Amino acid sequence: MVHDWPERHASSPAELQARLAAERAEAPFLELRDGDGVQQIVPLEAQLTVGRSPSAGLALPWDAQVSRSHTSIECLDGVWTVLDDGRSTNGTFVNEERVAGRRTLRHLDVIRVGATRLRFHDPSEAGQDSKLTEVAGNVAIPTLTPAQLRVLGALCRPADGPASNEEIADELTVSIDTVKTHMRALFDAFDLQSSAPYRKRFELVKKAVDAGLVSPPR
Repeated sequence: MVHDWPERHASSPAELQARLAAERAEAPFLELRDGDGVQQIVPLEAQLTVGRSPSAGLALPWDAQVSRSHTSIECLDGVWTVLDDGRSTNGTFVNEERVAGRRTLRHLDVIRVGATRLRFHDPSEAGQDSKLTEVAGNVAIPTLTPAQLRVLGALCRPADGPASNEEIADELTVSIDTVKTHMRALFDAFDLQSSAPYRKRFELVKKAVDAGLVSPPR
């Protein structure tokens, strides 16, 4: 579930690619937009301090409502938490509930400090169910596994049309049955189940290119 996340359907394909790359790294991270509206991806390690001070681990100098030392995000015994110990003037909020002390974070929780929102991602909680999660323009962007992305890349590579299952299997050194399994998952992820069989592969290539997941065939 996405909590109070502004303009979540306005991401560009490049921004979505950056988030997909961060998710594939399988490590927690924060997503935010800076004072110029540019997406920033911040990998999380053991502890991250957040504040307006330049010395903060995550400095937010553009937000006058953020205290110099506002809050911290910490991993304790494998559980990610946000801590507000009263040091901030305007408080810290998770999904618009004010934090008093320490609060556990869940995948896609939205932390608000001042006027800045930080979305917490934990790929280990996200799962690999390939459900549609974002939209750029009119292009639905599914979350794909690394294996599905490799098959998608091989499918889209030829300039004279989508690669056959046999060609994909040869390129990736996998069985044709494995390719067929991934192709069925890709058709499902891109909502192409009802398309005519002879059109599915061409429509899949177009959607993948439009979404910025692969380069146009050359």
